[in-house]
Amino acid sequence: MDVGWSAFRVAIAQFAPKLGDVSANLSRHLDYVDEAKRANAQVLVFPELGLTGYQTQDLTLEVARHVRHPDIQRLIQASRDLDILFSFVEETDDCRFFVTAAYASGGRLVHRHRKVYLPTYGMFDERRYFAPGNRVRTFSARGGQAGILICEDAWHLSSPYLLAVQGASVIYVPASSPWRNTMAASDFGSHAFWRQLLQVYAQLCGCFFVFANRVGYEDGVHFYGGSGVMGPNGEWVAEGPASESAMVVADLDFRDVRRARYTTPLMRDERLRLVLAEIEEAVRRRSTDEAGD
Repeated sequence: MDVGWSAFRVAIAQFAPKLGDVSANLSRHLDYVDEAKRANAQVLVFPELGLTGYQTQDLTLEVARHVRHPDIQRLIQASRDLDILFSFVEETDDCRFFVTAAYASGGRLVHRHRKVYLPTYGMFDERRYFAPGNRVRTFSARGGQAGILICEDAWHLSSPYLLAVQGASVIYVPASSPWRNTMAASDFGSHAFWRQLLQVYAQLCGCFFVFANRVGYEDGVHFYGGSGVMGPNGEWVAEGPASESAMVVADLDFRDVRRARYTTPLMRDERLRLVLAEIEEAVRRRSTDEAGD
């Protein structure tokens, strides 16, 4: 991490993408870039699949973009004045398709994270259309080491852990999380779960979590928003509204990370060789069980 323990301002664009309309969504992205500049933000974060809409399904071939596509390059070039994290359906040279989040800075592509865990249960059917990513890595960004987890990635304990032990000070979580499992009018299931999850993760990992969730309806599914920034002490630095578009702005002070990791040095005390050995043993046991089926 930067020895100066730097601070910066992050903006989250909580909005409703138009399903299948990359051109319209790109225009919205560029409008938010201008708005974020006026707010003096240094980083702008968009939701999962903000360029395409979430339920692309049979539209996947139409909306997919290679990183060299002019639409993607236009957003990368827009990062000359502030860093931009955006998400799209990425097509590779060998015609594989990924749910990807890209981090651009200074007019160049700095890092790509391809969604590792593709939910295929309940209302979700992502594995039918997309290939899973196979890396969870940090990268150098504002504030030091950063990481990206896309929605379902963050519901797997290993994902934030892997980023934290690599030294992440901020973990970005672009999401398309729907409103489901209604419990009470002001406290619906997904929203409550995400709040609890991010609070626990932030405290255990000693870092910031920037949660960027979309809003709007898509094929009858309601996406609730609730974006925000969770600090390493388990308190919200900023919170967005539910069910409406908004730009959420927060100042991340990395002295908070320093303080959290000093007072509760969980990442310092992790025994990585022990974890590695036990994971290898778990893999061996699972392989043995599967061989016996």
